[in-house]
Amino acid sequence: MELLGQIDLEALGRLSGRVDLPALIDAASRMSDGQLKHLSRTLSGGDRKAPALPEPNADFFGQLGELTDEQKDVQMAVRSFMQGTVAPIMNEYWSRDEFPKQIIPELRRLGLPRRVWNEDGTRKPDATVMEGLITLEACKVDVSTAVFFGVHTGLTFASIALGGSAQQKAEWLPRMLDLEVIGAFGLTEPEGGSQVSQGMRTTCRRDGDGWVLNGEKKWIGNSTFSDFTVIWARDVETQEVRGFIVRAGTPGYEVQKIQGKIALRIVENGQISLKDCRVPESDRLQEVRGWRTTAEILRLTRAGVAWQAVGCAAGAYELALGYAQTREQFGKPIGNFQLIQNHLVHMLGNVTTNLALCLRLSHMADAGTMRDEHAALAKVITAARCRETVALARETFGGNGILLENGVAKHFTDTEAIYSYEGTNEINTLVVGRAITGFSAFV
Repeated sequence: MELLGQIDLEALGRLSGRVDLPALIDAASRMSDGQLKHLSRTLSGGDRKAPALPEPNADFFGQLGELTDEQKDVQMAVRSFMQGTVAPIMNEYWSRDEFPKQIIPELRRLGLPRRVWNEDGTRKPDATVMEGLITLEACKVDVSTAVFFGVHTGLTFASIALGGSAQQKAEWLPRMLDLEVIGAFGLTEPEGGSQVSQGMRTTCRRDGDGWVLNGEKKWIGNSTFSDFTVIWARDVETQEVRGFIVRAGTPGYEVQKIQGKIALRIVENGQISLKDCRVPESDRLQEVRGWRTTAEILRLTRAGVAWQAVGCAAGAYELALGYAQTREQFGKPIGNFQLIQNHLVHMLGNVTTNLALCLRLSHMADAGTMRDEHAALAKVITAARCRETVALARETFGGNGILLENGVAKHFTDTEAIYSYEGTNEINTLVVGRAITGFSAFV
């Protein structure tokens, strides 16, 4: 009866005006200690406010706490842009299968490409970390916006920075840094994704003072509205891979928008047709040295795709946690239930692991020690853990998880694209396998 004596008598007196107090006391006398503790907390704490719940935060270990002031400023600027400009319209444009081009002027004001690149095509000392932070914050809200940025500032810009002459760099790079012109990167083909390095079907042949291009490219992001596309083609005489700046409107160059996607619907992917498309010698990337240059570009940007997986998973986790704290079933928030907490902890573990991996990878890239197999392993692990995380997040939402308005459905579908592009997980696995065993398992 010691616990019974701890009951707030004043609260009990107030309760007597509303219930049969003798019956309550009789019931209390038959309660276990545990039941009495619960009754005591109920009676004595009824006038107190519930404690504030923790804010959803995917950075559980505070790994981003050691960023420089400039890095934090960029992170917060991107977060504000995504929440204030992109989030209110993204579901509409997802449904329309269209990129909201009106956001480009505001992106231009943020000056994000200049946080990564210099005008001469060299990279800032912390370029890869900075790219990662931009990608992380963008993907927490919308992966497609990060893809637009990555295609333009990553793949396309790097093509000219690494493969262009001094004159070409001076012509294009400053305008690309200010988003005055938008670029696209044409490598993948309808009949070849992973095998394009060995079986490129798009061809180029020298013809007088220019080149004639023939072939097709597929899944080319930004190409439906870009000012130019970097097209990679095989020289019919030397069999070497060459790069070309193909300006929008060039005769023989046509782009058809790919319809019916379930992932990255806001990204406008195009299928490009090149039919006797004539490009002047001045628009051939003069410093391209065959596939080696292309591979260097892909190595440089693969870390960005791993960061996409981090951001997508982090966004899904934070949405799921917020939902679990507010969605009530059986008289209490679903976050009270053990199975939901298991989902959330599993998600958080994946996000924490992915973030640590990508931070280390980015520091290696900026230090010049990252190799192909490092980027490949990061892509394999982050994409797989992202896939698992968004599935658990969607499951946490129950049936509401398939509604676009709740956000997690878009993360769920976008992850499927992350899992497959910039090298499928199978191909990247073989890249790592070759590095650690010394044997190549490629066909």
